[in-house]
Formats: sequence, C-alpha cells, structure tokens
Amino acid sequence: MTTSLTSLFDCSEDRLKEIVSQTIAGADDGELFLETSESEALLFDNGRLKTANYGTDQGFGLRAVAGEATGYAHASELSEAALVRAADAVSAVKSGYSGALAEAPPRTNRHLYGEDNPIGAPSFAEKAKLLTEIDAYVRNADPRVRQVTASLAASWQHVEIIRGDGQIVRDIRPLVRMNVSVVVGDGDRQESGSYGAGGRKAFGEFVAEDSWKHAADEALRQALVNLRAIPAPAGTFDIVLSSGWPGVMLHEAVGHGLEGDFNRKKTSAFAGLMGSQVAAKGVTVVDDGTIAERRGSLTIDDEGTPTDRNVLIEDGRLVGYMQDRQNARLMGVTPTGNGRREGYAHQPMPRMTNTFMTEGPYTPEEIIASVRNGVYAVSFGGGQVDITSGKFVFGCTEAYMIEDGKVTQPIKGAMLIGNGPDAMHRVSMVGNDLKLDNGIGMCGKAGQGVPVGVGQPHLRMDQMTLGGTRV
Repeated sequence: MTTSLTSLFDCSEDRLKEIVSQTIAGADDGELFLETSESEALLFDNGRLKTANYGTDQGFGLRAVAGEATGYAHASELSEAALVRAADAVSAVKSGYSGALAEAPPRTNRHLYGEDNPIGAPSFAEKAKLLTEIDAYVRNADPRVRQVTASLAASWQHVEIIRGDGQIVRDIRPLVRMNVSVVVGDGDRQESGSYGAGGRKAFGEFVAEDSWKHAADEALRQALVNLRAIPAPAGTFDIVLSSGWPGVMLHEAVGHGLEGDFNRKKTSAFAGLMGSQVAAKGVTVVDDGTIAERRGSLTIDDEGTPTDRNVLIEDGRLVGYMQDRQNARLMGVTPTGNGRREGYAHQPMPRMTNTFMTEGPYTPEEIIASVRNGVYAVSFGGGQVDITSGKFVFGCTEAYMIEDGKVTQPIKGAMLIGNGPDAMHRVSMVGNDLKLDNGIGMCGKAGQGVPVGVGQPHLRMDQMTLGGTRV
C-alpha cells in the first residue's frame, strides 16, 4: 500500500484535518488537495536521442468556496507552517459570508486502473534502445523518409483530498503514451504523418514489437498518402467523418460548450437550451469517465466525486451539462464527476473526460456510398473553437475525395469550418462502428491541460463548409 500523503507533513493527520475544517467553516465548500507526481519523457529525433526529462513534484492546494467566489492558495512545501499561511489567505473569501457546508461526495470502492508506477519498466536504457529501433525501422521501410520523431512519456500521480468533515479520499493515476511522426519527401515536396497510443496502464502492450511497428507503419502510411495528395477544394460538401480520433471535433465544437461553468455564466452557445433539440435525431453524446484504463478516465475527479457516464445530448435533445461541485450547486443540480485540475497549483473546473457520440444504424460502407460528391475526413490535427458563438475550424491531416459513393483521391490542406450547434443538426447518418481514440488526447482550458479521450462512429454531415486551396 502506498504511504498516505498526510505523512509527508511535519504535523499529524488530525492537525491537518483541524486546519482544513477551520478554513472551510462558514463556506459552502472546499478541500485540501495533496499531490505527489513523477514524470518522464524521451524524445528521439533526427537520428539521436534529443531530450530526456525526468521530474518529481509535490504540493498542496487549499480551497474555500463562498457562493461564486473562491479563495485558493497552494505551495510546494508540505509543512504545517505553509498550510497555516495558506489557510489565512484562503479564509479571506469568507469575510461577511455565512454558508452551509455542502454534503461530501459519495464514496466508491471502484478502481479503474492499477496503482503501479509505469516509469520504471521498461528501463531508461531499454526505452532509448526501442526509440532507436523505431527510427531504423521507419527509415529502412521507404527511401523517401527524411525525418523520424519517436517519443515515450509516462507519469504517475498520487492525490489525496481532505474535506472539511475530515473525510479523506485518494487516487493513484498512471499514464503512458507513445508517438511516432514521419516526414517523407519527393524533390522539394515534403509531407508528414503521425500515430500515437496510450492509456492509464503500464507500457507493456505499447512497446511490444507488433504494437510499435503498427504505430510506425501507420505514421509512414499517412505521410505517403499526403505525399500524393492533391490540393483540397474549397466549397460546400457532404462530409463523412471516420470513427475514433475525428471525435476531437465533437470534443471541441460541442463538448466545451456543454461544460457547466460556460452555461452558468451564459457564455456558451448551448446556454439556456436544456431540453431543446440541439442536434439531429439519432445524435447522442456522452461523457464517460468510468471506462477502465482509458486516458481520460478517473476513479474520482479532483474534488473527490466518483466519475460517471453522463449523457449530454440524447437523440438530439440537450439533457445534461458536465459539472464540478461549485457550478452544480449554483445551478441547483448534482455534480457529475467532472471537476478536474492540472495539479495542486490549479483550481478545479468543469472538464471533459472521455467524450464521444454513440452508435447509430448504418455501416461505414453505407455512409460512404450515400455521398455523391464529398470529402472523407479520416484524421484531424489542430482546431480552434469559440465557445460563445460555437464557430470552429479544424485542419484535416488525412482526407480524401468521395466521388459517386467511392473514396478516391487523397487531398491536403482541407479545413472543416462550421458552427457546433449548426453542425450537429447537419448529421444525417450515424455509423454502427463506435471507436474511441488510441489514447493521445490533451485538452487545454484556462491555462490548464488535462488528458482526455474522444471518439465516435463514422458519420455523415450534410453540406458543410470546406476551406481548401482550389475552387
């Protein structure tokens, strides 16, 4: 059993509970968030091990919530003196305020992932050797390969949350990821491809020979596809999105707009639409933090609330938002287990876990065959979204033309442009092949980054705007 983080302080656990209780007394909510973490990352680039980083961190964050106001203080020093100083600062938020402490989250005996630290196996030397092998494998596979970048990253986070009533909950979170990127060239033209995978588990399956070769092959395949791609057209087209990673568009264009804080403050395009038809019939969107060993999953969120399978849009109708404790209380609803923070130096806020669209009745082949003149988007890169308006732009990293129901020429430079709520009404066919991404997602919000998952089946969206380089 891993040692309790309270033992790292120079005072007793009872004293810690006493300080927390006094700090939060008279507030609506709050907690002491304790964290220790380790991280390691190796990057092999341009034929050599370019960077290798290892770090540890520890600290606490103390919070008191009074209405819409929050007092928060954090420190990397785990001492009674540091905690007392933080308590003095945090308590100021209660000045002139008298609240009733919110009921503590329910407890759970569920464990969605193991507690073993993934950093130690394989060893550092074995990881460096593997990255060298990946580089050689890709370069030997095709003479057009000009650059190979391969990386391995792992982290191990131990958190404990002490509430004002003395309740303590803990979670230990492993996380690994591998990634391969390839640049190929023909004359003056160069194109790239990438593939990654990860999850809340040991490296095991990801560093097995068949797995890393599959990653390398997929990165090279995508790069070679893009090398023969023609410039994307611009205009209005029926779009078919592939299953899996293209769900990142759903995450950005719709998911953020369904987070509780944006809707409480009425800055989301979905604000005030609870119960309304916000998407086409047949569209159901779920955020599920309970899927074992997935990158976005959590046994408990960063406020101690067990995660859940939360239906956000059901058959096109808005039925729920993702909530942390503060926004849930202010909106008069139940917390959904979506209170997340990057680490002890950050306050929790409503964030996604694994967000995806559920299955429909159509096969991928039926969906593609239904399109006379359109675009098949297999993978996306970066995207931008405006939460208030819902407008988004996403770049396709692998895409093809669809002509008379058949996938034909690959295209490059395609940008999918639209508005989240409007785009959801343009979904006309939903596939029966739901797939989650391979475990590579990272989400940014208000300066905080957290690991997430996305997913969807194949789907058709009618008459979407495509930005390209030719008309």
